[in-house]
Amino acid sequence: MKKYFAELIGTFALVLFGCGAAVVDGKTIPAAVLPDAPLGIGILGIALAFGLAVVAMCYAIGPISGCHINPAITISMLVARKISGKDAVGYIVGQFIGATIGALVLYFFQKGSPNFTMGEYALGSNGWGPGYLGGYSTESAFLAETVLTFLFLFVIFGVTSRFGNSNMAGLAIGLTLVLIHLVAIPITGTSVNPARSFGPAIFAGGKALGQLWLFMVAPVLGGIIAALLWHGVFDKGEA
Repeated sequence: MKKYFAELIGTFALVLFGCGAAVVDGKTIPAAVLPDAPLGIGILGIALAFGLAVVAMCYAIGPISGCHINPAITISMLVARKISGKDAVGYIVGQFIGATIGALVLYFFQKGSPNFTMGEYALGSNGWGPGYLGGYSTESAFLAETVLTFLFLFVIFGVTSRFGNSNMAGLAIGLTLVLIHLVAIPITGTSVNPARSFGPAIFAGGKALGQLWLFMVAPVLGGIIAALLWHGVFDKGEA
Protein backbone atom coordinates (compact mmCIF):
# COMPACT_ATOMS: atom_id res chain seq x y z
CA MET A 1 0.00 0.00 0.00
CA LYS A 2 2.93 2.35 0.61
CA LYS A 3 3.83 2.19 -3.09
CA TYR A 4 0.27 2.89 -4.19
CA PHE A 5 -0.05 5.82 -1.79
CA ALA A 6 3.24 7.23 -3.07
CA GLU A 7 1.84 7.11 -6.61
CA LEU A 8 -1.27 8.92 -5.42
CA ILE A 9 0.79 11.72 -3.84
CA GLY A 10 3.12 11.97 -6.84
CA THR A 11 0.27 12.27 -9.35
CA PHE A 12 -1.49 14.75 -7.09
CA ALA A 13 1.65 16.90 -7.11
CA LEU A 14 2.07 16.62 -10.88
CA VAL A 15 -1.47 17.83 -11.58
CA LEU A 16 -1.39 20.55 -8.94
CA PHE A 17 1.99 21.96 -10.00
CA GLY A 18 1.66 21.45 -13.75
CA CYS A 19 -1.98 22.31 -14.34
CA GLY A 20 -1.77 24.88 -11.56
CA ALA A 21 1.01 26.72 -13.37
CA ALA A 22 -1.02 26.70 -16.59
CA VAL A 23 -4.20 27.93 -14.93
CA VAL A 24 -2.87 30.36 -12.33
CA ASP A 25 0.14 31.82 -14.15
CA GLY A 26 -0.19 30.71 -17.75
CA LYS A 27 -2.01 33.78 -19.05
CA THR A 28 -1.77 37.50 -18.46
CA ILE A 29 -4.10 38.63 -15.68
CA PRO A 30 -6.56 41.19 -17.14
CA ALA A 31 -5.79 44.77 -16.16
CA ALA A 32 -9.38 45.16 -15.00
CA VAL A 33 -8.74 42.48 -12.39
CA LEU A 34 -5.20 43.39 -11.37
CA PRO A 35 -3.64 46.61 -12.71
CA ASP A 36 0.04 46.36 -13.67
CA ALA A 37 -0.13 42.57 -13.49
CA PRO A 38 2.96 40.69 -14.72
CA LEU A 39 2.90 38.65 -17.89
CA GLY A 40 2.02 34.99 -17.63
CA ILE A 41 4.75 32.37 -17.64
CA GLY A 42 3.89 31.18 -21.16
CA ILE A 43 4.55 27.82 -22.80
CA LEU A 44 8.12 27.55 -21.52
CA GLY A 45 7.05 28.22 -17.95
CA ILE A 46 4.25 25.65 -18.10
CA ALA A 47 6.60 23.09 -19.66
CA LEU A 48 9.12 23.67 -16.88
CA ALA A 49 6.42 23.33 -14.22
CA PHE A 50 5.42 19.86 -15.46
CA GLY A 51 9.02 18.76 -15.96
CA LEU A 52 10.27 20.03 -12.61
CA ALA A 53 7.30 18.42 -10.85
CA VAL A 54 8.39 15.09 -12.30
CA VAL A 55 12.02 15.69 -11.30
CA ALA A 56 10.97 16.48 -7.72
CA MET A 57 8.70 13.45 -7.45
CA CYS A 58 11.27 11.12 -9.04
CA TYR A 59 13.70 11.87 -6.25
CA ALA A 60 10.97 11.96 -3.57
CA ILE A 61 9.05 8.75 -4.30
CA GLY A 62 11.29 7.04 -6.86
CA PRO A 63 12.92 4.84 -4.20
CA ILE A 64 9.44 3.80 -2.99
CA SER A 65 7.42 3.15 -6.14
CA GLY A 66 9.66 4.02 -9.07
CA CYS A 67 7.62 7.21 -9.59
CA HIS A 68 5.39 6.24 -12.49
CA ILE A 69 2.66 8.83 -11.68
CA ASN A 70 1.23 8.01 -15.11
CA PRO A 71 -0.95 5.03 -16.15
CA ALA A 72 0.74 4.94 -19.57
CA ILE A 73 4.08 4.32 -17.85
CA THR A 74 2.61 1.67 -15.56
CA ILE A 75 0.95 -0.21 -18.44
CA SER A 76 4.15 0.06 -20.48
CA MET A 77 6.14 -1.40 -17.58
CA LEU A 78 3.59 -4.19 -17.28
CA VAL A 79 3.97 -5.04 -20.97
CA ALA A 80 7.76 -5.03 -20.53
CA ARG A 81 7.36 -7.39 -17.54
CA LYS A 82 8.90 -4.93 -15.10
CA ILE A 83 5.89 -4.78 -12.76
CA SER A 84 3.28 -7.31 -11.61
CA GLY A 85 -0.35 -7.14 -12.60
CA LYS A 86 -1.38 -6.61 -8.98
CA ASP A 87 0.96 -3.67 -8.54
CA ALA A 88 -0.08 -2.22 -11.90
CA VAL A 89 -3.71 -2.10 -10.79
CA GLY A 90 -2.77 -0.52 -7.46
CA TYR A 91 -0.56 2.05 -9.15
CA ILE A 92 -3.22 3.05 -11.69
CA VAL A 93 -5.95 3.40 -9.07
CA GLY A 94 -3.66 5.56 -6.96
CA GLN A 95 -2.72 7.69 -9.97
CA PHE A 96 -6.31 8.43 -10.95
CA ILE A 97 -7.28 9.24 -7.37
CA GLY A 98 -4.27 11.52 -6.98
CA ALA A 99 -5.01 13.35 -10.24
CA THR A 100 -8.62 13.86 -9.21
CA ILE A 101 -7.65 15.27 -5.82
CA GLY A 102 -5.08 17.53 -7.51
CA ALA A 103 -7.72 18.94 -9.86
CA LEU A 104 -10.15 19.37 -6.97
CA VAL A 105 -7.63 21.36 -4.93
CA LEU A 106 -6.84 23.48 -8.00
CA TYR A 107 -10.57 24.13 -8.43
CA PHE A 108 -10.78 25.46 -4.87
CA PHE A 109 -7.71 27.63 -5.52
CA GLN A 110 -9.37 29.10 -8.59
CA LYS A 111 -12.75 29.47 -6.95
CA GLY A 112 -11.28 32.25 -4.83
CA SER A 113 -10.15 34.24 -7.88
CA PRO A 114 -12.20 37.31 -8.94
CA ASN A 115 -14.69 36.58 -11.73
CA PHE A 116 -13.79 32.86 -11.85
CA THR A 117 -15.91 30.76 -14.18
CA MET A 118 -15.51 27.14 -15.25
CA GLY A 119 -14.88 27.22 -18.99
CA GLU A 120 -15.10 24.30 -21.41
CA TYR A 121 -11.45 23.41 -20.86
CA ALA A 122 -11.09 24.55 -17.26
CA LEU A 123 -8.36 23.56 -14.80
CA GLY A 124 -5.81 22.86 -17.52
CA SER A 125 -7.89 20.26 -19.36
CA ASN A 126 -6.52 18.71 -22.52
CA GLY A 127 -8.31 18.96 -25.85
CA TRP A 128 -8.03 19.73 -29.54
CA GLY A 129 -9.95 21.21 -32.45
CA PRO A 130 -11.68 24.57 -32.97
CA GLY A 131 -11.75 26.62 -29.78
CA TYR A 132 -8.77 24.89 -28.20
CA LEU A 133 -5.37 26.57 -28.43
CA GLY A 134 -3.96 25.88 -31.92
CA GLY A 135 -7.17 24.27 -33.22
CA TYR A 136 -5.38 21.11 -34.40
CA SER A 137 -7.27 18.17 -35.91
CA THR A 138 -8.12 14.89 -34.20
CA GLU A 139 -5.52 13.09 -36.32
CA SER A 140 -2.77 15.52 -35.31
CA ALA A 141 -3.74 15.27 -31.64
CA PHE A 142 -3.77 11.47 -31.68
CA LEU A 143 -0.45 11.26 -33.52
CA ALA A 144 1.22 13.78 -31.23
CA GLU A 145 0.10 12.02 -28.05
CA THR A 146 1.10 8.59 -29.35
CA VAL A 147 4.52 9.54 -30.72
CA LEU A 148 5.50 11.79 -27.82
CA THR A 149 4.47 9.19 -25.23
CA PHE A 150 6.49 6.61 -27.15
CA LEU A 151 9.57 8.85 -26.97
CA PHE A 152 8.92 9.59 -23.29
CA LEU A 153 8.79 5.89 -22.44
CA PHE A 154 11.80 5.13 -24.61
CA VAL A 155 13.82 7.62 -22.54
CA ILE A 156 12.45 6.17 -19.30
CA PHE A 157 13.38 2.62 -20.30
CA GLY A 158 16.83 3.80 -21.37
CA VAL A 159 17.80 5.82 -18.31
CA THR A 160 16.45 3.24 -15.85
CA SER A 161 18.08 0.27 -17.60
CA ARG A 162 21.47 -1.30 -16.98
CA PHE A 163 22.79 1.01 -19.70
CA GLY A 164 21.67 4.18 -17.93
CA ASN A 165 22.89 6.36 -15.06
CA SER A 166 20.36 5.87 -12.27
CA ASN A 167 21.54 8.97 -10.41
CA MET A 168 20.58 11.17 -13.36
CA ALA A 169 17.38 9.33 -14.30
CA GLY A 170 14.99 11.74 -12.61
CA LEU A 171 16.55 14.77 -14.27
CA ALA A 172 16.61 13.15 -17.72
CA ILE A 173 12.96 12.09 -17.43
CA GLY A 174 11.84 15.52 -16.23
CA LEU A 175 13.73 17.36 -18.97
CA THR A 176 12.23 15.03 -21.58
CA LEU A 177 8.78 15.98 -20.32
CA VAL A 178 9.74 19.67 -20.69
CA LEU A 179 10.66 19.06 -24.33
CA ILE A 180 7.42 17.19 -24.94
CA HIS A 181 5.39 20.08 -23.55
CA LEU A 182 7.22 22.60 -25.71
CA VAL A 183 6.01 20.70 -28.79
CA ALA A 184 2.57 19.52 -27.71
CA ILE A 185 1.04 22.36 -25.68
CA PRO A 186 -0.38 24.14 -28.78
CA ILE A 187 -1.70 20.83 -30.14
CA THR A 188 -3.38 19.16 -27.14
CA GLY A 189 -2.23 21.04 -24.06
CA THR A 190 0.04 18.00 -23.59
CA SER A 191 -1.21 14.92 -21.83
CA VAL A 192 1.03 11.86 -22.43
CA ASN A 193 -0.65 10.80 -19.16
CA PRO A 194 -4.26 9.54 -18.89
CA ALA A 195 -4.53 10.40 -15.19
CA ARG A 196 -3.32 13.98 -15.75
CA SER A 197 -6.09 14.39 -18.35
CA PHE A 198 -8.76 12.64 -16.29
CA GLY A 199 -8.56 14.81 -13.17
CA PRO A 200 -9.27 18.22 -14.77
CA ALA A 201 -11.72 16.81 -17.35
CA ILE A 202 -14.17 15.34 -14.86
CA PHE A 203 -14.57 18.77 -13.24
CA ALA A 204 -14.56 20.77 -16.49
CA GLY A 205 -17.09 18.49 -18.20
CA GLY A 206 -18.31 19.45 -21.68
CA LYS A 207 -15.81 19.13 -24.50
CA ALA A 208 -12.94 18.27 -22.16
CA LEU A 209 -14.82 15.23 -20.92
CA GLY A 210 -16.06 14.31 -24.38
CA GLN A 211 -12.52 14.36 -25.77
CA LEU A 212 -11.02 12.43 -22.85
CA TRP A 213 -11.03 9.15 -24.80
CA LEU A 214 -8.08 10.27 -26.94
CA PHE A 215 -5.96 10.94 -23.86
CA MET A 216 -6.83 7.50 -22.49
CA VAL A 217 -5.99 5.65 -25.71
CA ALA A 218 -3.11 7.44 -27.47
CA PRO A 219 -0.65 7.65 -24.54
CA VAL A 220 -1.23 4.00 -23.64
CA LEU A 221 -0.69 3.00 -27.28
CA GLY A 222 2.57 4.97 -27.42
CA GLY A 223 3.72 3.40 -24.17
CA ILE A 224 2.96 -0.13 -25.35
CA ILE A 225 4.90 0.43 -28.58
CA ALA A 226 7.90 1.66 -26.57
CA ALA A 227 7.70 -1.35 -24.25
CA LEU A 228 7.56 -3.83 -27.11
CA LEU A 229 10.48 -2.16 -28.87
CA TRP A 230 12.62 -1.88 -25.76
CA HIS A 231 11.86 -5.38 -24.47
CA GLY A 232 12.17 -6.95 -27.90
CA VAL A 233 15.26 -5.18 -29.20
CA PHE A 234 17.27 -3.08 -26.75
CA ASP A 235 16.85 -5.12 -23.56
CA LYS A 236 18.50 -8.19 -25.04
CA GLY A 237 22.16 -9.16 -25.25
CA GLU A 238 25.15 -7.41 -23.78
CA ALA A 239 25.55 -3.67 -23.30
